[in-house]
Amino acid sequence: MIQRLFDIAELRSKQAPNAIMLAAKENAQWRTYSCIEVWETARKLAGGLLSLGIANEVLEPLQQEKIAIISPNRPEWMITDIGVQLTGAVLTPVYPTISPSEIAYVLNESGVQICFVANAEIYERFKDSFKNVPTIKKIYSFDAIEGVASWKELIAKNTQPDDVVISRIKPDTLATIIYTSGTTGDPKGVMLTHHNIVSNVQDSLPAFTFAREGSRALSFLPLNHIFERMVTYVYLQSGVSIYYAENMDSIGLNLKEVHPLVFTTVPRLLEKVYERIMTTALELKGIKRLLFFWALDLGKSYDNAIPGSLWYRLQLWLANKIIFNKWREALGGNVKAIVVGSAACQERLVRIFSAAHIVIMEGYGLTETSPVVSVNRFESENRRVGTIGTLIEHVEVKIAEDGEILTKGPNVTIGYYKHPELTAAAIEGGWFHTGDIGQWVEERFLKITDRKKEIFKTSGGKYVAPQALENKMKESPYIEQMMVVGSGRKFVSALIVPSFMQLKKYLLDNFPAMIIPDNKKELIKLPEVTDLMQKQIDKYNPLFSHPEQVKKITLLPGEWTIDSGELTPSLKIKRKIVEQKFSKEIEKMYE
Repeated sequence: MIQRLFDIAELRSKQAPNAIMLAAKENAQWRTYSCIEVWETARKLAGGLLSLGIANEVLEPLQQEKIAIISPNRPEWMITDIGVQLTGAVLTPVYPTISPSEIAYVLNESGVQICFVANAEIYERFKDSFKNVPTIKKIYSFDAIEGVASWKELIAKNTQPDDVVISRIKPDTLATIIYTSGTTGDPKGVMLTHHNIVSNVQDSLPAFTFAREGSRALSFLPLNHIFERMVTYVYLQSGVSIYYAENMDSIGLNLKEVHPLVFTTVPRLLEKVYERIMTTALELKGIKRLLFFWALDLGKSYDNAIPGSLWYRLQLWLANKIIFNKWREALGGNVKAIVVGSAACQERLVRIFSAAHIVIMEGYGLTETSPVVSVNRFESENRRVGTIGTLIEHVEVKIAEDGEILTKGPNVTIGYYKHPELTAAAIEGGWFHTGDIGQWVEERFLKITDRKKEIFKTSGGKYVAPQALENKMKESPYIEQMMVVGSGRKFVSALIVPSFMQLKKYLLDNFPAMIIPDNKKELIKLPEVTDLMQKQIDKYNPLFSHPEQVKKITLLPGEWTIDSGELTPSLKIKRKIVEQKFSKEIEKMYE
C-alpha cells in the first residue's frame, strides 16, 4: 500500500525492475536508469547519509535534519529525493536561479546541514553564501568538482537503511520544505508531509487516463516546484518514463528526440512555443500562408463543449491533416496532452492547441496544496475553456463572501516552517485561504478571476483586476509581457514589453523602405511602433468597463527575466519589484 512517497518508487522497482524510470543526456547520448537501478541507488545513498549520523529516531518537523539540493532537473535529483526520504530527513530544494542572499536566507532559516549541488557553476555561484550558513556540515556534488566531495562517496559505502529505520517514517512525517517564490517579501517555507503529497498523487492519477505503460514524458519545469515534483510521482506510478530536457533552449530538439506523450509547462513557455510557430508562419508566402491563417482562425473558434456545425468540423479535420499535423510533429509527434499550471493560460492558446489535437489540461493549485486543487481533464466532458477544471477527489473548495477561494483536504500543508503566526493567518478551521478570487462555472468548473492582493482600487473608488486585463491584451502577437498599474491613481496604465521579433516583421511588411534600428530603445520610439501598440490597446479596451480600460502605456526595451529580478523562478511577475524598477516610467504616465 502506498502511504509514503518512496513507496511509489519501491513498488515500481518490483513491478517492472528493468523498465526505464529516468533518462538524461550524458556525453550527447541518452543515458537511461531502470526502476531497480534508481531504487537501489537511492537506498545506498540513504545508507550513506545515515552513516553521517542523521538522527532518525525523532521525526518531529523542527527536529528532523534538513538536506538541501541545488540543481537543475536530472536523474540525480530524483534519486536524492528518494534517498533523503528513506533517512527520515527533510529535503529542502532551492532554485539554482535565486540570488546568493536569498539562498543564504533559505538555508539559514531551514537550518540545512547537508547540501547537494549539481556542478561547479552552481557551487561557484553560492560558495560564499555557504560560508554564511553555520549549520552546513558537508557539501556534495553530482559532477566532479575539485575540493568538493562527490555524492558517489555516499553511495560507495554500500550500506542501506534497515526496516526499523524505514518503519519510523510515517504518512504524517514531514517529507519536504518548499520555499515559495517570494513575490511579496521573504520566501516562506511550506511544510508538506508524505501524506500531503501522496494524497495529491493518488487523487490526480485519474486525470491521466491517457498515460500508458512504457510511454514517455519530457521534464523541464524545475523539480524545485511542487507541481513538477508531484507530477513526477504520477508518472512513476503510471509507468511513464521521464526524460529530462538538457536545458530550456534544447526543449524543441529534445521533444523531437523523446517523442513524449505528455509534458507539463507554465503559460509563459507555452506562449513562447506559440510565438515561434507564428514567427515561422509569418515567413510563409502565397497559398501556404493563407492555409496557415485559415487553420489558425478555425482554432481560435474551437470549443470542445460546443462541437460546431458539420461544415466547421469538416474544415477542422482538414486543417489537422494539412496544417496542425506539423505542430504535433514539432512537439515530437506523439503528444496527447500538455498540463499547464502556475498562472492563468490565455484562452486563445487553449483553444488553438486543443483544436490541433494537443489537449491543454489547465489546472490550479498552490505549493501549500501539494499542489493540485482542480484540473481540466483529458476527456472533453470534464474540460471547459476559460476555467481551471473540476476538483480532484477528496479536495473541497468554497467561495468566501469576498470571492476568495478557500480549500480543504488531505493535500493542505501542515503549515509554514517556524512561522506559526503565518500558518494561523492562512488556515482557519481547516480551510486554506488561497488569496485567489474565483467563481463556479456550470456549478462544477472552477474559474479564477484574479489575485486578491493584486486587485487594486483607483482614486475614483473603482476596483480593477489586473490579471484579466493582462491576459486578454497579451493575446496580441505584439505584446510579449505586460503589467497593469493604477492603484490609487486617476486611471489605469500599463508597462509593456513588446515582441520585438513581431515588431520587426510588421515594419518590414508595412514599411519596406524603412531602416529599422537594431537598438531596442530606438525601436520603441518609432511613431509607427507606438501607433501599432496603441492600436492593440484600443482593440481590447472595449471588452472592459470604462474604469478598467488602459489609458496610457509605456514601452520597455528589455524582457523581464528571472536573472534581472522581475520574474520568480516559476515565471510569475514580481509586481513590487517591477513597480520599483520602473517607478520613473510609471510616474511619467501620471504627470
